[in-house]
Amino acid sequence: MRNITVLSILVIIYFLIPGFCEAEENYSFSITPHLGFVYGQAFEYVYPIPYPEKGYTMGELLSELKWDMKPVFYTGIQLDFGRKNPTKKHGFFASVLFNYGIPGDSGTHENRDWMSVENNELTHFSHHTVNTNQFFRIDTDFGYSFPLSSVFYIKPLFNFSWMRFSFAGRNGYGKYARGKVYDSNGNPISNNYSNNLYFPIDDDPLYVSYNEMEVIKYKQDWFLVAAGFSVGAKISFFSIELSFKISPLTFCLAIDQHLTTKAKYNDNTRFGLYIEPKGNISFSFNSATISLEVAYRYIGKTRGETYSGKLDSRFVSLSTNKAGAGLSLLDTRLIFSWRF
Repeated sequence: MRNITVLSILVIIYFLIPGFCEAEENYSFSITPHLGFVYGQAFEYVYPIPYPEKGYTMGELLSELKWDMKPVFYTGIQLDFGRKNPTKKHGFFASVLFNYGIPGDSGTHENRDWMSVENNELTHFSHHTVNTNQFFRIDTDFGYSFPLSSVFYIKPLFNFSWMRFSFAGRNGYGKYARGKVYDSNGNPISNNYSNNLYFPIDDDPLYVSYNEMEVIKYKQDWFLVAAGFSVGAKISFFSIELSFKISPLTFCLAIDQHLTTKAKYNDNTRFGLYIEPKGNISFSFNSATISLEVAYRYIGKTRGETYSGKLDSRFVSLSTNKAGAGLSLLDTRLIFSWRF
């Protein structure tokens, strides 16, 4: 709804205020289809409960799940309003971008657990083929541009962004350390996990094959609010622009479904540091422009609450463990635009 509102404002400015457009002939409206791909990983985290009074030595993470996007191809469209030449005069600008990812296999999924309360050694590992089922993104930028000279300009800006990633892991295998419980005579019992004690994972572990099985599903919805700036140069038909965005205002709603154990988790996490440097090179021919853009989008570890339940039931239990999420993506796209 917010992005529709911004787009409506752009349309009103351009079409319903002709006096403004006539007086400010250097403003333009552009439609920009593009093709691209993202290459990187989404992350899911579980943080352990500290038990210093019991002398437990658990590490920073209880679980880490990595979801590859190597790569995920997408198509999309961007709408822009602003100065035709920002080196001539200051002025308002705004843009709305929409991306749609093409579903398909995109690498591997790896799940690591450090469940032992004796040490920080790995206790569980699984490896699966990952399919990216959904990738959507809507970005809204707006700000004001200022010429610095006849060649250079600067644009302070604000950004609102929503992204959705949905994955499924299938096939592969699991490698699991044996549980370590001792009987009354002091002999280890290796099939009991009740006390979070484990033999080393390379000491006769349990192997499980997941051939022809869908094992796990995961979905992230990201909401970002950020500020930043861009600096650019325009010389004849050639232009270059560099930008940077940063914010701690990152929010992630995630759903994790473990199909083999019938468990599901709903994570509400926040405040991982977001940064995004980006570069763009453009060549203009009359009203048409072709551009190559490369950006790196990073969101550090968020932290928040997680609710658990069964696949066929509601989320009912607030876990004492904390959940988190993260993202690391290289984004490359080829852009074609037409100005009106």
